[in-house]
Amino acid sequence: MRYSNRELWISLIAIAFITLTYLLVVAIFRQIPGASDFYGHSMGILGFILMLATETLYTMRKRSRSARWGRMSAWLQFHIFTGLVGPYLVLLHSSWKFNGLAGVVMLLTVVIVASGFIGRYIYTAIPRSVDGVEIEAETLERDIEKANAELNRWLTGQPESMKALARRLAVAPKIGYTGLGAIFGRSIIELGSRLRWSKEWRGMDPAGRAQADQLEQLLQRQTRLQRQLASLALARRLLGLWHTIHIPIGLSLFVAAFIHIVAAVYYATLLR
Repeated sequence: MRYSNRELWISLIAIAFITLTYLLVVAIFRQIPGASDFYGHSMGILGFILMLATETLYTMRKRSRSARWGRMSAWLQFHIFTGLVGPYLVLLHSSWKFNGLAGVVMLLTVVIVASGFIGRYIYTAIPRSVDGVEIEAETLERDIEKANAELNRWLTGQPESMKALARRLAVAPKIGYTGLGAIFGRSIIELGSRLRWSKEWRGMDPAGRAQADQLEQLLQRQTRLQRQLASLALARRLLGLWHTIHIPIGLSLFVAAFIHIVAAVYYATLLR
């Protein structure tokens, strides 16, 4: 299963829209909306609902292996979306005041979001099926053999220029293909690969570019599988360690948020 950054872009668009709406409210009322005002209160409720959905819905779907209500990849994207937009709404709800328990909740929220970003990159470093099931090393080894065979078949009968190009790019430095670099440095690795391809591609005629595009797809699949196999064991260990840290922080956040909500309702309504 291939991962994209689509949910990050959607989250960014949603956050930009929320920010524009927030600035419009500030301009109309000429003050920052208070946490207890209608607008600030509404943002806090919606943000907490999204954060609660982040914490519960994806976990429920992940534990229901036999369920068919949506692919795991889609649920992960929804999990990331709510995990970014929800905390941002809570941040705006705070009116930029971080005293007492509200400050603790905001601090835990920042920590959990940062932890979520780290967890996303560890999680996506582990190859999975469409249903989110981890792919074993033996399966990766078979896929690598198939990718090598497919590349060799394609190169048979190709002009010498394509074979030479394949050799040059196949021996390109694999810096970061193992260890932490293969997990957290994937974007840099892929950017370097694209730059090398772009340099080769610019010096070709139209026919050569079409062949180079096919070769690029074959080599990318081959190197991606090799990188996944090299980092599989480490990624699994890191994901286990990440869970032991991330889950307690998440539980602490919701306990603190629940106490904050109860206290806010008590002091804002029952004591009036």
